[in-house]
Amino acid sequence: MTTTRNRVPLHSSETDNRRIKRTMQANVAYFAQHRDQIPVRLREIDEEWDIERAIEANAAVIAFAGVALAATNSRRWLALPALVTSFLFQHAIQGWCPPVPVLRKLGFRTSYEIEEERRALMALRGDFGHRAESADEALRVSTGSANLAVST
Repeated sequence: MTTTRNRVPLHSSETDNRRIKRTMQANVAYFAQHRDQIPVRLREIDEEWDIERAIEANAAVIAFAGVALAATNSRRWLALPALVTSFLFQHAIQGWCPPVPVLRKLGFRTSYEIEEERRALMALRGDFGHRAESADEALRVSTGSANLAVST
């Protein structure tokens, strides 16, 4: 079984993974030059839906529609919630289900990808006791690979 952190990227196309990463890196580079706008971006990130939330919401809507259609039309519609819940289970185990490629192409990120950008922006702002001087340094801090020298 794959880990929670990597299961969606492992089942996403490299093209989509690279595009999502490049977009995040471009965001951090932009805000390294426009630090006064970081609080606005952090608020946007707070409201961003991760891919898990999008999958859960879509599944709930489709399952409810299937139950409603079964109650008002034909019981055959019960196949829809059965199918959706099987996809949810598949996603929980593997990190993949049919909506994943579509949602990744639309730019939906995992919670870890969202948090990586948040931590990089916080590093640019100096939230970790040291203000990152560049986007590259902020990105290293966001992944835990920074070697920060503390000046005295």
